[in-house]
Amino acid sequence: MYVVAASLLAGCASAPPPEPFEARLAGDAIVLLGEVHDNPAHHRLRLAVLERALARGWRPALLMEQLDREDQGAIDRLRREAPAHPERVLDLAPPGWRVSDYRPFVALAARYGLPLVAANLSREDAKRISREGLDAVFSAEGLAALGLDRPLPEDWQAAQEQEIHAGHCYALPAESWPALAAVQFARDALMAQLVREHAGRGVVLLAGNGHVRRDLGVPRWLPPPLRARTLAVGYLETGSEPPPGAFDAVVVTERATRPDPCAAFRDA
Repeated sequence: MYVVAASLLAGCASAPPPEPFEARLAGDAIVLLGEVHDNPAHHRLRLAVLERALARGWRPALLMEQLDREDQGAIDRLRREAPAHPERVLDLAPPGWRVSDYRPFVALAARYGLPLVAANLSREDAKRISREGLDAVFSAEGLAALGLDRPLPEDWQAAQEQEIHAGHCYALPAESWPALAAVQFARDALMAQLVREHAGRGVVLLAGNGHVRRDLGVPRWLPPPLRARTLAVGYLETGSEPPPGAFDAVVVTERATRPDPCAAFRDA
């Protein structure tokens, strides 16, 4: 696994230098670029990686967690009708995303004519899954196509539930973990399905670090031939220690300034 300490680069005005893994961004490679959503350094560093790869001739499909699958038709229409304003597709992003961080990516897709693919479940579907189960959102055929129609290995289920527990500051009751894990599994399985659909030309996925992990996320839902073509890059912050085997490469930056995410749980 490559580990790149990029903390000194986060505030630099000049373009960051190439990463050791960038040679793999070519042809039909499947490249999963993680992020901590509110860390500007992660977006800047990933953008530089993609700019260099596209300048070399790579033309993958761009899959984005920040856009919901239900909006794909509207995204395609906006790209056709307002090609001079590619950023308008981000008007469709759900509340909570800092869309200014993602405008350069959709502009890059427009400049190079890349397919732009909405890769997330809507929050409404996520809520339905957490309350009523997977079959509240997907048909039997849809569940089978996603690979969600059968029990998962116990170690995978348990590990994902522990991630849910940790991600909510260890404040959620244990009985809530399986339902929330089901939402994460559904998102990962959907992203993997879209990866499969576009794998012939190559794929780059922009998503949170949890989604790009080899041990828990999208790669685990891919068939072995596609998994072998997959490069999972975690963009982490100082002090974060990924589990062994979670990523093929890791880029580490300084932590972003943010309020204590666990304060709301303590005050509840």
